[in-house]
This record gives sequence, C-alpha cells and structure tokens, in this order.
Amino acid sequence: MKRGNLLIKNASQVVTCSGSRGKAGKEMQDIGVLTHAYIVVEDGVITCVKVGDVDDKPYVNRGFEVVDATGKCVLPGFVDSHTHLVFGGYRQEEYNWRLNGVSYMEIMRRGGGIANTVNATREASVEALVESGIRRLNTMASFGVTTAEGKSGYGLDLDTELKQLDVMRQLNKVHSLDIITTFLGPHAVPEAYKNQPDAFIDFMIDRVLPEVDKRGLAEFADIFCEKDVFSIVQSERFLKAANRLGFKLKIHADEIVRLGGAELAAELKATSADHLLAASDAGLAAMRDAGVVATLLPNTAFSLKTDYARARDMIDMGLIVALATDLNPGSCFTESIPLLIALATREMRMTIEEVITALTINGAAALERADQIGSIDIGKKADLVVHEFPSYAFLAYHIGVSTVEKVIKNGVIILDKAHEGAY
Repeated sequence: MKRGNLLIKNASQVVTCSGSRGKAGKEMQDIGVLTHAYIVVEDGVITCVKVGDVDDKPYVNRGFEVVDATGKCVLPGFVDSHTHLVFGGYRQEEYNWRLNGVSYMEIMRRGGGIANTVNATREASVEALVESGIRRLNTMASFGVTTAEGKSGYGLDLDTELKQLDVMRQLNKVHSLDIITTFLGPHAVPEAYKNQPDAFIDFMIDRVLPEVDKRGLAEFADIFCEKDVFSIVQSERFLKAANRLGFKLKIHADEIVRLGGAELAAELKATSADHLLAASDAGLAAMRDAGVVATLLPNTAFSLKTDYARARDMIDMGLIVALATDLNPGSCFTESIPLLIALATREMRMTIEEVITALTINGAAALERADQIGSIDIGKKADLVVHEFPSYAFLAYHIGVSTVEKVIKNGVIILDKAHEGAY
C-alpha cells in the first residue's frame, strides 16, 4: 500500500487520543486536545506532533504534500471494529416487518434473518462480492473510517465461509482501508443441521476452522452466543477449539437474552464481547477485570427498535468501551458513523469525548491494534481525518451529518471532499 510524506499545519485542534492500549472508565474523557498544532508524516508514519507554527518550505523542498488545516480539527481515523461488510443480497422487506412490530427472532422463524442472506451469499460470485465490498468500503471511508473489521458468517458451510474470507483478503489488497478478518462460521444453525446445533459445532471445529487456519484467512474467531442459536456450552467449545489453533477470540454476547456471554468472554479472556444489551452487572465486572473490550453497536439497537446497551453504566464501572457500526444486511444496514455518534451521545448518555475514544484507540484495542493505530502518536501509522469545523464538538453538534473533509491513510490523502478523491 502506498505510503506518503505529509505536513498538516495550522490545525485549530489536533485530537491525539494518545495511548497504546484501550482506555477504561474515566480515562475515556482524556482525548488530548492540542490547539494550533501541526503533524509531520514520513513514509506513512507520524514523526512529529507539535503545537505552534511551522515553516513549510523545507518540507515542500523535500516533496512533502502540505495540508493547511486552518479552522479545521484533525482526529485519528475511525476504527470500525465490528462489521459484516461482505454479503450477497438485501433484506429490505424484513426492515419493514420490524417497523410494523415483528421481532428479530420471529423474522428468523419466518425463514428470514441470517438464512436469507446465506442463500444469496452462497449464490454470489467472488467478483460481485468484491465489487459490492469496494462500494461499502468507499462509504465507510467517507465517514472517516480508516480500519475496519469484517466477519464471515453468511456461508455456514465450508466453501462459502472460505469465499467470504478470501474476498476480504482481496479487498484488503485492492482498497486503501485496512481490513481485519474474523471467522464467524457459527452465526446461525443452517437448514442442513436443523435441530442439530452440536453437530454443526462439530463440523465447524473439525472441518472449517482448520481450513481457515491453514489458509491464513482470519485473525479472530467469533460465535453468535444467543438463545435459540448457540448456547454457552456450545460457544465455549467452539471458542476454545479456535483458540487452540491460535485464533484470537470475539463473541456476540447477551444481545437479546441474558445468557452469560459476558461471563464467558471474561473467562476465555476474549479480545472483545460485542452487543451486550442484556449483559449482567456481574458479567460486565468480570469483563472489566479480564480486560475484555465491550464493543457496543447503537445503530443495531436503533434498527431493531430495542433498548440500547448500558454504555454509561459500563464506563462508570471502569470498562474499556468501543463503538462500531455492525454494518450488515439484516439487523443494521448502515455504515453511518454520524448516526452512531448521535445515538451514542443522546440515547446511550456518552460524552462526545468518550465517543471519540470509543471510535479510535478503543476500537483499535478491540482489534489488538492499539499500538499501531487509533491515536495521533509518534511512530504510529498516519491514519488521520481532517474535519471541516474547528472543534471536535461539531461531530455531535452537527447532528447526523458527516463533518469529514479529508481522509488520510498511511500519510496519503485518499478522500478530499473539496476535490475528486481516489480511494
């Protein structure tokens, strides 16, 4: 991937989010605001962050690109640490069902839900999945995302799971954004294993996990631990098998029913537990003590018309909280970071400072990348976003509207809304 030399000068604010690990509890308020500052990037890496004026002539003479950020604020690129960005087909009719009061679990019983997307993804060609993936990544970049996680889980068989993961590997090569892959084979029980979830877990452990590992297609393994999907016992068995093969662990936990997914995440020392709408205080405390990142997905709660995860309680308890979009074709068909910010600040009672932390350094921690991305620190990758307003407060204040002006990946401007940009 191309790496650039860049000088950003005269920034009204540089929001550093400085650190090399996830921030917990009250630490999330500390976003490190520098006033009238500049940033130097060499070969795609941040080499200088200082307050004050800078003479740009030496940099121009060395061939650096110069960005005048007068009246602008600069933030780290957002890290969207939970998405399902590669899939075939759409489920617009299910959204209308939900608007009319049909529950998510009832939609699944009607033959909708994940099974609907599985059929479309199995039929989709690699070329079609790559093409649609590029479009979604372009949209994500337009909202200031520079790194995204992508999950499989719409195959529920060997070939399609491998196809999804291979598409993400291809996207990581051709697109500017970095994509971190997660194997989510146990996303639902397929028709071929109806009423046989244990046998399906056996299939995942014996056949699919080893092949994913052999091909090096995923860094993380994940499972949908939920009533009428996969139990605590089944989830533990799958995750322990994945961990033995060297996969890092994630878990869809306690989204609909308080099943004990948070407690399991803590016991297994998972990197993150995601959703957590129904998580118990004891489970959250165990996650805190184990250093498990709580990844919350407010866009999904909005789409499903459910209560929101208890972000305020989690932060006050001292957890590391991240935020992500959960882009997917069924329960949350949106890449929108502005929507996420509006919901997190208004409905989840997070401060804008906590939201910024959750989308940057804590999102990076949810992908075990906090030492590389998620903050504006010397030695880290130059993944930066120039926002059109002078203060980070506009991210919440300009309700539901993107404030992104320029997106910089590895020191290269990949999007400039004032001009035509290339992704």
